[in-house]
Amino acid sequence: MKSYLYCHYSNFVVWLLSFLCFIPNFSGILEGKTSPTSSPRVKPSYSFGRAFLGLDKCNACIGTSICKKFFKEEIRFDSWLSSHLKLPLNYLTCYSGNYTDDTKSWRPVEISRLMTKYQHDQSDKRICTSLTFAKSCSIERALWKTERFQKWLKAKRLTPVLVQGLPSPLLRCPSQRLLDRIVRRYAEVPDAGSIFMDHFSDRDKLRLLYTLSVNAHPIILQIFPEAEGWPFPKYLGSCGRLIVSTSTRPLKECYSVSPDMAADLALQLLAIISSMMNNDLNYFFYFTYVDANTFGVFNNGYLFVRDASRLGIIDMQEGTSLMEDQQEHYDIFSCLAVDCQSVFPSCNSIKHTQSLIMVCEKILPELLKEKFLPYVQEEIDSALAICADSFLAQQKVISAAQKLAEILKPLRPCHSHFAYRYPDCKYDAKW
Repeated sequence: MKSYLYCHYSNFVVWLLSFLCFIPNFSGILEGKTSPTSSPRVKPSYSFGRAFLGLDKCNACIGTSICKKFFKEEIRFDSWLSSHLKLPLNYLTCYSGNYTDDTKSWRPVEISRLMTKYQHDQSDKRICTSLTFAKSCSIERALWKTERFQKWLKAKRLTPVLVQGLPSPLLRCPSQRLLDRIVRRYAEVPDAGSIFMDHFSDRDKLRLLYTLSVNAHPIILQIFPEAEGWPFPKYLGSCGRLIVSTSTRPLKECYSVSPDMAADLALQLLAIISSMMNNDLNYFFYFTYVDANTFGVFNNGYLFVRDASRLGIIDMQEGTSLMEDQQEHYDIFSCLAVDCQSVFPSCNSIKHTQSLIMVCEKILPELLKEKFLPYVQEEIDSALAICADSFLAQQKVISAAQKLAEILKPLRPCHSHFAYRYPDCKYDAKW
């Protein structure tokens, strides 16, 4: 009898455990938690639309290097903190998110589009109407048949002729050295490292051409990485028409900070512009436009270039392939993000102090306004006025910026709330 009851009891336990195995997140219930990272889901309660990511338009997109992390929930939008996971509104250009490598520790990231959804839609319509004379079409197939892309398919090396007429400031005055750097460090291919495009598939070439035509921001992040000391956020990857990079807050949110923090941010900004004018690689970076969203601040107080889409580069070492007849090479790739009739300044017209003047005129006055004692504020405002004057000789502008830096240096203390340089400043004689 005891054996009979024991057998029935054992069978019941086995049946009960088998039944519980079909309950989603049962292990999480046993542990008193229902975190989506504690165990794999049987079926997620959200659905990624290919259209939201832009995968329905690949390979007329940026890339697919980080798609797996989206689908494995290792990249999440902030809206996913709720129990019902929903994708955010698709017309936004920028989203806050979280990223993990081990499903335990999460760090903030920025998920962004290179254009608004409306601009992308208009661009796609323009491709169809101009290339196929239809309202809708396969974007990839239409671009594949273009004369420019056919030249890319045959090319073994990216040359200035292949990018002629593209609207990005990055490519207005390209040197062969700069183009080789793009190919060698392009992160959306499995084996970057060669100046030749032998390791590029045909799809890789179309993605690179499309990205350079729409917005070169992710390319600049890849070829001048933060790990090497460049003042840009880290590029983590892309999926369709979305890119993922390290997160920050725009500089405009720091306009109301304390005087010592304002002085610190201003000095960092001046240092960034100086390093872009003169650096070991002999690349001269210049902005074609700046505003308060161009720069951002990490959580540790470190300032960097948040939006590199308006950055041009001139090779001071190798020289540039001057393309004064760019307008003769306009095609559909010239018009994906801008008006085809846009007029671009020539390479020779770029002033060495162009970025410095823009920053002194549009950014620093707002950051440093009414922050200091009257006599100090007067000195700051006077230096800014000279630095922002585009009619003055370039050396006078540079001297004014140097004087401004000298005024600001004593105003930023060595303190732990400047985490990006503390405690190093305690042991640095310059401080």
